[in-house]
Amino acid sequence: MTEQSIDARRWPAPIDKLMEWMPARLSGAAVVPVVRLSGLIGAVTPLRPGMSLAGVARVLERAFSIRNAKAVALLINSPGGSPVQSRQIYVRIRQLAAEKKLPVLVFVEDVAASGGYMIACAGDEIFCDPSSILGSIGVVGGSFGLQELIKKIGVERRLYTAGEHKAMLDPFLAENPDDVAKLKAIQREIHAIFIELVKQSRGGRLKGADEVLFTGEYWAGETSVSLGLADGLGDLRSTLRARYGDKVLTPLIAPPSGMLSGLLGRRSPGTFGLESVSNLPEELISALESRAIWAKFGF
Repeated sequence: MTEQSIDARRWPAPIDKLMEWMPARLSGAAVVPVVRLSGLIGAVTPLRPGMSLAGVARVLERAFSIRNAKAVALLINSPGGSPVQSRQIYVRIRQLAAEKKLPVLVFVEDVAASGGYMIACAGDEIFCDPSSILGSIGVVGGSFGLQELIKKIGVERRLYTAGEHKAMLDPFLAENPDDVAKLKAIQREIHAIFIELVKQSRGGRLKGADEVLFTGEYWAGETSVSLGLADGLGDLRSTLRARYGDKVLTPLIAPPSGMLSGLLGRRSPGTFGLESVSNLPEELISALESRAIWAKFGF
């Protein structure tokens, strides 16, 4: 085999077993399993699931279970998303790292922003490209005000609730300052959790003031390193070879794919088409929102 990096996507179980049972002295090389974590985080639509703990937990566990592994490498490319899923993935990575006593090396590709950066903080070390985008340590939420539109087209809003704040921030009602204040209070609480996580993870390596680091701003690779958000510039292959030798094995641990997974995940005849049509407006909006989130970081 001429390539030292093995793609385990086609045959994940045999590759995993090989790495688990092959002693390092026989293979003559260090082993660093690689997991790719990419995309928006959290539920997007039923047909377009984003990254979640449920979706990545098994892959992470397989990577940390590889026998004789020297470390686990994470390739991250995400503009963020759900703060809950981001933190749960972060916690699971740290739990596995502690259980298996393995260091975690994070390599940022295009973006590790917002929830993507939260996950990156699970790494003992973070590396990035000079053109990578890191940061955006903040919380954002948005909606639309459509009350004037429905008046213009002759639609009457009929809403029935039990509970004073059940219709809070309804896009078809006029904005209520009290509702906005409540939302901002929740955002501040989540932001404080995010800040504390970054401080605990990066510790004394952070070199910027709170007023700089935690405003939601984001930076390119070199500035991120200077602020302590990352530890250095470097790609996965070069960094791992420099650290573990030219023969280092980097199996890519990924979910099963191919014919078997396609058969297992196939929908019953007649349902996929109907579901696709019924969800078309939602899918279109989801695609536009996803594109807008990526475009925020220039991608």
